[in-house]
Amino acid sequence: MPDEILTDEITAGAVRFATVVVIGAGQAGLSAGFHLKRRGFVSALAAPDADRTFVMLDANPGPGGAWQHRWESLTMATVNGIFDLPTFARTPGSEDESSRDAVPRYFAEFEEAHPLPIVRPVRVLEAARADSDPRGDFLVRTDGAGIWRASAIINATGTWNNPLLPSIRGQESFEGRQLHTRDYVSAEEFAGQRVAIVGGGISAVQQLEEISRGAQAFWYTRREPVFLEHDFNPEVEGRNTIARVTADVEAGEPASSVVSYTGLGWSPYAIAARERGALERRPMFTAIEPEGVREADGSFTPVDAILWATGFRADLTHLDGLGLRNDRGGITMRGTQVADEPRIHLIGFGPSQSTVGANRAGRDAVRAIEKLGLGRSERNASRRAPAVGR
Repeated sequence: MPDEILTDEITAGAVRFATVVVIGAGQAGLSAGFHLKRRGFVSALAAPDADRTFVMLDANPGPGGAWQHRWESLTMATVNGIFDLPTFARTPGSEDESSRDAVPRYFAEFEEAHPLPIVRPVRVLEAARADSDPRGDFLVRTDGAGIWRASAIINATGTWNNPLLPSIRGQESFEGRQLHTRDYVSAEEFAGQRVAIVGGGISAVQQLEEISRGAQAFWYTRREPVFLEHDFNPEVEGRNTIARVTADVEAGEPASSVVSYTGLGWSPYAIAARERGALERRPMFTAIEPEGVREADGSFTPVDAILWATGFRADLTHLDGLGLRNDRGGITMRGTQVADEPRIHLIGFGPSQSTVGANRAGRDAVRAIEKLGLGRSERNASRRAPAVGR
């Protein structure tokens, strides 16, 4: 079994030390945990007095990261691809199986094979500096697992808990149902209804195709969606996309969606929606009224529900107390490292949002942290050393 404890086994007000705190145990977090253990870091739960320790804090009740919350109809045949976790090949299964079942099971098998010091379910409330020393430790406060004092933080919280919700005039007056992609369960709940689907990404097209089978669906985007007229070549275009995203995060630009860099591919569900006449994009409506939406041309369309398939942004609010953001709201990065703070790494962020990218980012973050020589003995030695110039 994983080296896991329940949150009620840790006194809420207790302060514990770990050389590295990993926040999140999805694909990126598990990769980081694997590489920390491989490089000699040990469990801060089992050996709190060891020189180099780590702990992983996961908000979910069980293995699987955000995958356990995906909608039921997102099968293994329709996901963009799951890259194997380090040294642990995924056993091929049915393409018709829901990803919210298949992927968490695979993650649980990985945790069984590679026990890691995971504490769940526990939510990180905030991370802050322990004192005024810019080289000092960090304090990671949780909602039930006490406070962890750490020399380094690897953040792997993904995007699922930070849905992007546009603000539209009259939104609060709508008498129908409004929901985001993260709340979507299945198309059956919209059978026979009139549904406005908002968004120009992969999830929007998938859900449009499903919902339009049994409901009258209207598709709205702010910009004309760009569909690729050729098959996406991951070897060439994938590298180019990563290079563009990397350039943006290294320039401190706010994170954007992957589709904004790549465009949309003609997937089977996109083709099916087009052939059924559902892939007819409308300009974004200008206002929401109690019984529907006001179109860009001034006409009115009654709808029963509005599905905001408008994507997600990085879930990083718990790090706001560290002052990592610039005046544009972005975080300047160098690889996985925050540019001005080599002890904080963001993985599954920017160019490492894909599952293969998350794996590599976990490995790279651990390598960078190991080079810093962090550990209990180094920490104590630095405290004993006299200040220069005094």
